[in-house]
Amino acid sequence: MNSKKIIKSLCPPILISLIQRIKKSPKIRKGTGSEQDLDLYYSSEFAEVLETWGEGNVWNEIQLFMVGRKGRVLDIACGTGKTISILSKFKSLELYGCDISEPLLSKASKKHNIPIERLRACDATKLPYADNEFNYAFSIGSIEHFTEEGIIKFLSECYRTVGQISFHQHPVSRSGENEGWITTTQSYHNNSIEWWKEKYNQVYDSVYILDSIWEDELSLGRWFVCEKK
Repeated sequence: MNSKKIIKSLCPPILISLIQRIKKSPKIRKGTGSEQDLDLYYSSEFAEVLETWGEGNVWNEIQLFMVGRKGRVLDIACGTGKTISILSKFKSLELYGCDISEPLLSKASKKHNIPIERLRACDATKLPYADNEFNYAFSIGSIEHFTEEGIIKFLSECYRTVGQISFHQHPVSRSGENEGWITTTQSYHNNSIEWWKEKYNQVYDSVYILDSIWEDELSLGRWFVCEKK
């Protein structure tokens, strides 16, 4: 059996796709961004990817943001709960998570022993929480997958439910151009910092943009830190 056949026998299709993205330029499809691509969030293979993809980059960064803070924290689009598990070392934080995918939340509860009452299945544009229920919130690699209308609703719900600061990590285009709604492994907006800042400024008066060390061939990672005054 040659090396390619060995890799295929050991890796699920979605992991093979991700490996191929690293080895060669990804195939890009452009679209209108009028609908979210949600099927992937119900895939068991995708759930496995979520358990490792932030190692050495965004998972280190969110710990730096959260260290020394106190209060209730919401992980928006928490997936399998790996980030919540990592942050659980900070005993001053009361951690909660929400996600549109009930299968991912089930894995979060079982794999990482997150109390089920701390997890909610919901759409991030309609959060089922009270005004200022949380001190902090964060999202990682999520908001870029929403429609333009959905982005504003997502941020508006963060503003409503979070009393202090929310942290949002996502890609911006490596080219600095507005490349639009593209599909590689997933569909997402790959646009400039200026495009994104205009979206954030519709909701927040105070937004800080910080570098993330996450990157791929098409995009660079950025944190958009939103302060509620």
